[in-house]
Amino acid sequence: MPSPVLRSLHIHPVKSLAGLAPAEAAVEPWGLAGDRRWMLVDAGAKAVTQRQYAALALAGAEPLPDGGVRVSAPGRAALTVPVPEPVATLTVELFGTKLEAVPAGHAADDWFSRYLGGEVRLVHLDDPARRRPIDPDHALPGETVNFADGYPLLVTTVASLDALNSLIAQGDHPDEGPLPMERFRPTVVVAGTAPWAEDAWRRVAIGEVTFRVAKPCARCVVTTTDQRTARRGKEPLLTLTRHRRFGKKLLFGQNLVPERTGTLRVGDPVRILD
Repeated sequence: MPSPVLRSLHIHPVKSLAGLAPAEAAVEPWGLAGDRRWMLVDAGAKAVTQRQYAALALAGAEPLPDGGVRVSAPGRAALTVPVPEPVATLTVELFGTKLEAVPAGHAADDWFSRYLGGEVRLVHLDDPARRRPIDPDHALPGETVNFADGYPLLVTTVASLDALNSLIAQGDHPDEGPLPMERFRPTVVVAGTAPWAEDAWRRVAIGEVTFRVAKPCARCVVTTTDQRTARRGKEPLLTLTRHRRFGKKLLFGQNLVPERTGTLRVGDPVRILD
């Protein structure tokens, strides 16, 4: 078997919008540079994702050099959103955790509300070093995360996706497969491992950066959303229920916490440390 390598990198500037696949990315303590620093919230200031609006899959966000984003979506003229001045913050809620974020302004709110057909607001994470601690059950003191679901990075492997797609092909909805990796919205994808090898990882090195494996990633309805059409199906949750159910959770991939910063580049060697 070939040695493991970094197959691809993925950044989602606005949480739940379409992602980008750069050739390299800087690792910051709270995630990849430019990843998930923006998020939508509803009228009650709770996070809005593809769980509520599958159409977010069809919207995109291009990161700008100053930290702003240029958002686009079908039927909407593109909009440039600058980084807002942190003169006031809004208390938002992300999966039960409350934190402060900076409102992006009326223009962005109106743009997304018209696209989705519901009242939403766009917010920016101005200070990821102190706004949102990682779950203390799986973190060291002072570790923080951006607007990702829970951890700075998510690693998946090509071999595990191939294995999952083989199981889907033998299941009740083979027409839904094979699924692309984008369904799982990882930040780093590794090639050259055995299927499900990542289940046993505790520490890994990717190029010059080392990571602690915090916990497996539990999957939700977003994985059933075709990221090209926004249509929902049954897979992969049906097959994960049959083959990757651990307690009440359906697992695919592992959450990572950086042990130090650095730069990741596609093609970097991957070493399993523990």
